Amino acid sequence: MSTPYNELMEMDKDELLKFAYKIKYARDKKGISQEELSDQADVGLTTIKSLERGTGNITLKNLYKIAQVLELNLGIINNKEL
Repeated sequence: MSTPYNELMEMDKDELLKFAYKIKYARDKKGISQEELSDQADVGLTTIKSLERGTGNITLKNLYKIAQVLELNLGIINNKEL
């Protein structure tokens, strides 16, 4: 039986929020501000802010640059723990 579209969208939203929390947690753990992450990763501040809210759409290239600064493996996307 297929999952209704609204349920799929809600699942995606929950996963995005979990991912957003992981990025924010990693940034806080590293002790840098959103502005510093933006500068170090050469990614727009608006992108960082929307990513941490779970509302942004990000390119793989920018995600990779952020992961490099935060010293994260991109496998974090599917990982349940940080």
